[in-house]
Amino acid sequence: MEGKKTLVLGASDNPNRYSYLAINRLRAHGHSVVAIGNRTGRVAGVEIIKEHPELDDIDTVTLYLNPANQKPYYDYILSLKPKRVIFNPGTENDELERKLMAHHIFPQEACTLVLLSTGQY
Repeated sequence: MEGKKTLVLGASDNPNRYSYLAINRLRAHGHSVVAIGNRTGRVAGVEIIKEHPELDDIDTVTLYLNPANQKPYYDYILSLKPKRVIFNPGTENDELERKLMAHHIFPQEACTLVLLSTGQY
């Protein structure tokens, strides 16, 4: 099972960060993960990169960046054409949600960790 290819945006190798937990749980649930952060590192065998590579078949982007830090990623996220973007608590952003809907991408205000633990991911 390859699961849903997921981009974790705002990834961190700090065990106290929710993005760290999300990478671990996504991998444990069989999802392939691409992690982009402001520092390189490694979590659950996934390399955290700083670049914005061209990616294919991204199902979900899960955000761990506050709205101000999301702005530089708007065009990048849209270029990936994910099926959905999860706005984890504290990342809600009306401006980006409108842009996503205009491109037929589903914005979901939810917690990735809760979705995984309840089988709704």
